[in-house]
Amino acid sequence: MANTQGPQGNHDPAGSTQMFRAFVDEAPQGRQTASTSGGPRIGLIIGIVVAVAVVAAVAWLALK
Repeated sequence: MANTQGPQGNHDPAGSTQMFRAFVDEAPQGRQTASTSGGPRIGLIIGIVVAVAVVAAVAWLALK
């Protein structure tokens, strides 16, 4: 088995576990500021509109 940090507390030579924990600890703060700005919501809406346009174009070409 690889030397990753598990329940036994083995050493993680890459330090990825510590980096992941730091990311998870910071994520709720980042999400709070991002959700209040409205930027991600606009991106989501644009993504949905583009996806619907692509599906409509494919359907139009298939039925043509």
